[in-house]
Amino acid sequence: MSSSSGEKVIATNPNARSDFFLEEVVEAGIALLGTEVKSIRNQSPNLKDSHVEISGKKRGDGYPPRLEAWLLNFHVAPYSHGNIWNHEAKRPRKLLLHAHQIKKMFGALTQEGKTLIPTRIYFKNGRVKVEVAIAKGKKKGDKREDVKKRSQDREMQQAMKQRQRR
Repeated sequence: MSSSSGEKVIATNPNARSDFFLEEVVEAGIALLGTEVKSIRNQSPNLKDSHVEISGKKRGDGYPPRLEAWLLNFHVAPYSHGNIWNHEAKRPRKLLLHAHQIKKMFGALTQEGKTLIPTRIYFKNGRVKVEVAIAKGKKKGDKREDVKKRSQDREMQQAMKQRQRR
């Protein structure tokens, strides 16, 4: 845990950077039940196949629907000391964002064909936060280029180290 920022990373999405081009990252709160928070503190949750979906909640007053962001397929194991009120492992969880942030994300989803993926979950000042990225999917060739670039960078670093040793 870094003392300056007060953050403690709980889990990261292993496929986020390899499968997507991350364009913009937003911090969001997450609405959790008490047993979920206890379970997250005890063991690491799984972000692997999770994604964010934005849906509209209809209102009866004639106004346009209110948009809400939901985190889907986020696995939090049931709390070991929980009772009959224990939570479901993969229930949809509401993300706490400002309306302008949700509208911006919804525009990127609908008009630009992007996707929203959680990149990491962490504690910040005692509260669970989710880092959500607006991302564009990579094609097979893009992934190959990334691997090639990484290996070239690694070889260059090794060559520089050998040169410094001389």
